Amino acid sequence: MPTFTWRATYDASKTVTPTVKVIKFGDNYEQRQGTGINRQPRKFALMFKNKINVIAEIDAFLAARGAIDAFNYTHPGQSIGVFVCREWVRTNIALGVDGLSATFEEVYE
Repeated sequence: MPTFTWRATYDASKTVTPTVKVIKFGDNYEQRQGTGINRQPRKFALMFKNKINVIAEIDAFLAARGAIDAFNYTHPGQSIGVFVCREWVRTNIALGVDGLSATFEEVYE
């Protein structure tokens, strides 16, 4: 499996949305139950700013997978995971410098 090796330029945000079934009862009581064994997938919002050729490499890596094929990614201070990138935005910042923002969503295969 391919590995995403570039490091984000800016601090990234990490979002975790546990998968939970909630049953509501009267008087605002509720019962919660986790679903599945992989209940807390991670999502990272990453931003890159670099020379055009480096951003082009990142863009090409993501485009080659086309939100279908997963890749390995290790966020600093986190464990390795399998991710997909369903959307990314490339911007022209200055002469010779581009930016790219992407969201990596952890998947289980």
